Amino acid sequence: MIDHVGFPVADYAVSRAFYAAALAPLGYSLIMEFGPDETDMGHAAAGFGRDGKPDFWIGGEGGLTGVLHVALAAPDRVTVDAFHAAALAAGGRDNGGPGLRPHYHPSYYAAFVLDPDGHNIEVVCHVPA
Repeated sequence: MIDHVGFPVADYAVSRAFYAAALAPLGYSLIMEFGPDETDMGHAAAGFGRDGKPDFWIGGEGGLTGVLHVALAAPDRVTVDAFHAAALAAGGRDNGGPGLRPHYHPSYYAAFVLDPDGHNIEVVCHVPA
């Protein structure tokens, strides 16, 4: 149902580097980037995705006042683990290590990391082990 999502970040360069590293285990890379002179709002924007389609965007408009939660799907538990390790190595803060969350459902395997702005980024696999 959702085609893409985007949100503003406080430090565009820091967040761009964080997401480039943290999303790599999911097969995501930087697909498109626009400079401030190329956007309607006058701020840089970066679109990450795979297979040539950017569906995860950040923009340099400045941070949000509240915390955003985004959950991204992983094909398997190994990818959840790899995301968590990559995100921590890229400067993210642990907000719940890889593991089962059976209170959601018996196969809910997820990891949570806070990005440079404190947003809660989750990667989840719903496939049984």
